[in-house]
Amino acid sequence: MPLLTDSYKTSHFALYPDAQRAVAYAEFRHGFGKDETDTRMVFYGLRYIIETYICRQWTAEDVAMAEGFFNTHNVGHTPYPFPKDLFLKFIKEKNGYFPVRIEALPEGSVVYPHTPVIQITAEQEYAPLVTYLETVLLMSWYPSTVATLSRRAHTQIAQAYAKSVDEEDMWTLNSRMHDFGFRACTCVEQSMLGGAGHLLSFEGTDTLSAAFYVQYRLNGGRPVATSIPATEHSVMTAFSSEKQAMKRVLEQYGDGVVACVMDSYDYVRALEEVLPAVAQLKLERGGILVIRPDSGDLVTVVLQGLRAADKVFGSAVNSKGYRVLKGVSVIQGDGVTPTTLQEILDAVLEAGYAAQNVAVGMGGALLQKISRDTMSMAIKLSAITYADGSERDIM
Repeated sequence: MPLLTDSYKTSHFALYPDAQRAVAYAEFRHGFGKDETDTRMVFYGLRYIIETYICRQWTAEDVAMAEGFFNTHNVGHTPYPFPKDLFLKFIKEKNGYFPVRIEALPEGSVVYPHTPVIQITAEQEYAPLVTYLETVLLMSWYPSTVATLSRRAHTQIAQAYAKSVDEEDMWTLNSRMHDFGFRACTCVEQSMLGGAGHLLSFEGTDTLSAAFYVQYRLNGGRPVATSIPATEHSVMTAFSSEKQAMKRVLEQYGDGVVACVMDSYDYVRALEEVLPAVAQLKLERGGILVIRPDSGDLVTVVLQGLRAADKVFGSAVNSKGYRVLKGVSVIQGDGVTPTTLQEILDAVLEAGYAAQNVAVGMGGALLQKISRDTMSMAIKLSAITYADGSERDIM
């Protein structure tokens, strides 16, 4: 526990001025990607950090282990300063709990730049420890940024829904972006926290670590996330033909919703020849087939999928004048970013199809291609009451 911080922070106990009280705060300094049009952000993920790392009792053994490490951590493998005496003091006086008060906005709060989302208060002899936990608390930047990204995508899709989808089909909105990012993460914990942030806005995910965590650790066992059976290229190429593969897919899961990747060999050929060849079986099974292109120009392959499905299975025009495919849809799961998502949505509506016909999956762009700089989260000292009782507002 004493090592869950940056090296330099362990030396700050001797640098802060004597104080009765010190207060620090966390904020996001700009909107997602410095967007000045929509600066809304979602604050999320602090609970996990508090429960997992902060609300733990330190022990004298922890301090002894830290001392063994710090004894050789300075230049030349000499002793590095750390607040050993303060640690031992709060272990004795505070039952091992770190002696600060942490206050925060509720999980899932929507905030704007420079809104304080966390406040840390340390008093009396423990005032120099006010920013000791900054490193681990700041890690809430990650689930917050994923949650913000998914919320922004939800807004994009919702706008397309408002233009093109009938009220009776609005319930499908929350399944229109799927989390495909598990394998893009550096560890399971990252996938769980980022994936949970995504589930604030959407229900679709293949990141089981997040789906389980949200359902059983946060939501009392009540289900939050959903997915559907789906093929991968390895399944499709295991058969001697794509037609045989698709027949197996439909025989096994065709009475429900099932997705089938269609570009293992030749996407256009699969749409023009294989899809019509299994159409009767698909109709007999009665479910919904989701066509998945996985290569090529995103807009082009989505429109090709929609038009091929329309040709084979037909569509109906809704009250807003947009076509709704019959028992079939398309999901684009390769190369989706906020920019390409908007390009897909614009093209789908321009082609006359309702937004409900298309879902997207986001992988690395959702759970990996972000950083603390995306929304510039930081913790800074904001106020101090000196030993003589005088007060100073810093921020």
